[in-house]
Amino acid sequence: MEKTVQKKTSQEESAVEESGQSFESQALTEHLRELRSCLIVTIIAVIIGFAVSYGFIKPIGTWFFKPLIDVLPEGSSLIFTSYQEGFFFYLKLALVCGLLLASPVIFYQIWLFIAPGLYKHEKRILVPFTFLSTLCFLGGTAFGYLVVFPPAFRFLVGYSNEFLTSLPSVSEYFSLAVRLLIAFGVIFEMPILMVFLAKMGVVTVSFLNKNRKYAILINFIIAAILTPTPDVVNQMMMGIPLLILYEISVVAVYFFGKKSFGGFDGKEIVGSDGNSSENTV
Repeated sequence: MEKTVQKKTSQEESAVEESGQSFESQALTEHLRELRSCLIVTIIAVIIGFAVSYGFIKPIGTWFFKPLIDVLPEGSSLIFTSYQEGFFFYLKLALVCGLLLASPVIFYQIWLFIAPGLYKHEKRILVPFTFLSTLCFLGGTAFGYLVVFPPAFRFLVGYSNEFLTSLPSVSEYFSLAVRLLIAFGVIFEMPILMVFLAKMGVVTVSFLNKNRKYAILINFIIAAILTPTPDVVNQMMMGIPLLILYEISVVAVYFFGKKSFGGFDGKEIVGSDGNSSENTV
């Protein structure tokens, strides 16, 4: 009799284990489907943005070159050193503009992919987070283009003289400009990221205040790495906005990060059947 009971118990345990493994497999498959769907929508949005941008690529190119053209000495101009370089430059520029145009869709898909780990009432933050993420990213790129580019390129071109003529290539300017634009766009996402981390329970206001001195050091290290010029003035143009964004992040976490996402607070939720279940993402 005891052997029969033990056999049934072991069979039940194995059935429970198989059921758990099956559930995990289904959850993974569902996440992969959601990822595929998000990637497809994102790629379609980028393609549409690319097509629209390429239709206006000449005026976009003129606008893109303006910070450097304005500081070049008279008689200097941008050059390309291979036959296909100019063509591929415009393709890459159209792709970058397509990414910028599609940024609202991209950020929405990112938050949509995270959404399954949230409760229904928490998913209402998707639209505000998408709007603010897009606004911060585009604001960062605009800050880099309008505020940082003119003095930075003026400094770099300032070494031209009767012996040295500045003839920057299109590909070099494109690589440097895009790297800086993306860097400023990502940096300006700091408040959004900090609020999200606070809602996950990773950071708090006291943690940010306590580690402010380390944040200041890290901010200026990042500014020194990303700034294209070695002078202090241009490094301050990135370092000071980083400090301001950090303080904005502290204030944002104080006002909007107090309540954690239900799926990350580690508490137990009592269901309608009276049974308690631990939150999962």
